[in-house]
Amino acid sequence: MRWFAYSFWVAAAALALPRGAHGQGTLTQEEALRLAFPAPAQIERRTAYLDEAQVAQAQKLAGGNIEFPHRVVTYYAGMRGSNASGAAYFDNHRVRTLGEVLMIVVGQAGEIQRIEVLRFGEPPEYRSSPAWLDQFDGQKLGPALSLKRGIVNMTGATLSSIAVTNAARRVLALHAIIQPFGKPQ
Repeated sequence: MRWFAYSFWVAAAALALPRGAHGQGTLTQEEALRLAFPAPAQIERRTAYLDEAQVAQAQKLAGGNIEFPHRVVTYYAGMRGSNASGAAYFDNHRVRTLGEVLMIVVGQAGEIQRIEVLRFGEPPEYRSSPAWLDQFDGQKLGPALSLKRGIVNMTGATLSSIAVTNAARRVLALHAIIQPFGKPQ
């Protein structure tokens, strides 16, 4: 099992592209975290163990038919001394038939600060562009965080649009349940 998990992250790193690279280079998990929390910030790996009631509450907050396949949630806190600058979550999900791994960074007030694509297994023409991902910056969990409301659909890549929007809603719902830095402001 460890070999499979290690192989997955090696493959994810090998296929990853930085948000601004437009098809050049690779982005590892560590590099993605450093983009989110530049030095001198410290990055702390944390784990939350959710019970069934918390998962049900997260599903209710996220709305729709968004799945929550795991009760153990690992996230990374960006710390400057004793002050948190945000939390990064890695969301692994299926787009159509192949997987995508996103890093979604959530700020102190519960807003999305950035989304990075680390791995995208579908054909490259269906991959979310950096400009399209920018519309998530500042979004909070609410009615506006949905396609045809506050999020514009990618023409010709509806399944990718749905996958990213659902991942954003899932992460924000988990963040609200976990409350890694106490009650949101």
